[in-house]
Amino acid sequence: MRQLLSVVIPSYNEEGLIHLTSKTLSSLLEESNIPYELIFVDDGSVDRTWEHIHEETCQNSSVKGVNFSRNFGKEAAIYAGLLYSSGDCCVVIDCDLQHPPEKIIEMYHLWQQGYEIVEGIKRSRGDESFAHTFAARCFYNILSRITDIDMSKASDFKLLDRKAVNALLNMKEKNAFFRALSSWIGFTSTTIEFDVRERTIGESKWSTWSLIKYAASNITSFSSAPMQIVSLLGILMMILSIILGGVALYQKVTGIALEGFTTVIIINLFTGSIIMMSLGIIGYYISKIYEEIQGRPKYIVKKTCGKLKHDTEKSD
Repeated sequence: MRQLLSVVIPSYNEEGLIHLTSKTLSSLLEESNIPYELIFVDDGSVDRTWEHIHEETCQNSSVKGVNFSRNFGKEAAIYAGLLYSSGDCCVVIDCDLQHPPEKIIEMYHLWQQGYEIVEGIKRSRGDESFAHTFAARCFYNILSRITDIDMSKASDFKLLDRKAVNALLNMKEKNAFFRALSSWIGFTSTTIEFDVRERTIGESKWSTWSLIKYAASNITSFSSAPMQIVSLLGILMMILSIILGGVALYQKVTGIALEGFTTVIIINLFTGSIIMMSLGIIGYYISKIYEEIQGRPKYIVKKTCGKLKHDTEKSD
């Protein structure tokens, strides 16, 4: 019995790529005789992305669409696609086809061999600027150290068995980091390497500032390690205070203490900087706690098209 493969495709302002992506994936999976469904999730696009998705569902019954009421982010789009999927396994792939579609066939066959998660890891990052590559490497090295999960070459391009999908969907945290959680949940896994391709149409939607916010949000949502920095800084200040206090006491006793406020000013500035930075870290975590206890959904679905697993529109 052939088992259904769901392909989840987060899309944001990709009107020029919807038809090409749909045609490329459909042709590839049909040639490989793999039953499939393509689920495009429009993450609140402001161009004609949704209209193109709707057109594809009219031309191909295996294509489905989910439309958000506004932009909620890629993580939310991935989780919505997984929720609405009905396959025995699911693949997440970017709409821009920078993830090589032919690797999906390899992933599917590895899944048939018994692997429950097949991770796509980047052999090369494609044509990225040095600054972007360096920042990405630093982010994943930091995340790998604080989570004990090797994420140096991680990506969202991966296949998940239905059991793994259900495990992810049962996690109710709003600020979920899909790329890390899919490794954290365990299950029998393997990897395949791929080279990131160039975009054929359009340009990346990720600005430097959005990447910085993405990194900060995911590090704090997946680890409390930054909170420990506050404790380390406190210990550092205590050691420094003991040393400087000893020096000042020695100078006072020996009568060589010098007049002036330079040292005092430097210490006060240093102490104030550490206090403000610590409050900033604590405040950021408090804001995340506030978002979680509000209980707002990860996303809101405006409309759907195609025959999806859920007959009625719903949000998570």
